[in-house]
Amino acid sequence: MKDGPSVELGRVGIWTFAFDGQPAGRVRESASEIEELGYGALWYGEAFGRDTVGQAWLLLSATRRIAVASGIANIAFREPIATAAAARTLGEAFPGRYVLGLGGHRVDDTVHTVDGFPVPTRSRAVTTMRSYLEAMDASPAHSPIPAPAPRRLLAALGPMMLKLAAERTWGAHTYFAPVEHTARARQIMGPDAFLAVEQAVVLDQDLDRAREVATAHVAGYLASAPHQEANVRRLGFGDEDIVGGPSRKLVDAIVAYGDTEAIRRRVSHHLQAGASHVCLQVLTAAPAGLPRQQWRELAPAVVPRRTPGDRPRRTT
Repeated sequence: MKDGPSVELGRVGIWTFAFDGQPAGRVRESASEIEELGYGALWYGEAFGRDTVGQAWLLLSATRRIAVASGIANIAFREPIATAAAARTLGEAFPGRYVLGLGGHRVDDTVHTVDGFPVPTRSRAVTTMRSYLEAMDASPAHSPIPAPAPRRLLAALGPMMLKLAAERTWGAHTYFAPVEHTARARQIMGPDAFLAVEQAVVLDQDLDRAREVATAHVAGYLASAPHQEANVRRLGFGDEDIVGGPSRKLVDAIVAYGDTEAIRRRVSHHLQAGASHVCLQVLTAAPAGLPRQQWRELAPAVVPRRTPGDRPRRTT
């Protein structure tokens, strides 16, 4: 089942894991400020902090117009019927503002660990995700069904998952992927699917210092996320870029760093390559902190200015 009516995300949003380490009051203040700065969407991850449903409710209740998107809700953490019910409830309470991004793996006979905690996995990711979507669609609704229904996106990197995202949902949410991947994803999914691209950035004109933060980010994912390594290898990066630490070439492809103009150019490159929306993940030397100053500095460079009488652009 394809998803229904449109939702407004704008061209540029913010992606962050930093809310998990902050008290609820500070999260509310920060979300409200991101909205006032003009960003079109607010994305958040799910690991071992707040659960995706509670985090969505916190962010949506603190804002008035901005779209709030899970990037992603891990399907290993809840059954399809629970996800379907939660999405309906959020869609009913906040019409047209909630986007459900789904990803991760379901339980099988293998287990890996994240930060020392066991997480169930299944190797056939596409088959598992297709079954999860079918189970969500089959879940009974004993509460009001929101109109419009919340949009769904799939975390997708490989060709088969990108195809599934285009066939069965609004589109794809890509993460830790360079502009070249955006162009490939658009080609695979076709012209109509929504493509939301995460872009890590370091706003620092000291390029050596910025590159150090960027390198630590890339190295961390290469060490802990085999699917991310597999994706960059599909794009032509080899052992010389990965083994023993990421090469400068790989770091520069994954992370945009420098001044606001350097980051604006990277956003523009993704949009030209076929992205519908780019969500910026601001990296700093203190990853647990909220990069509020950087969010403020970036907004004038990356958020399209509206003139009086302009209506928000709606992507279908």
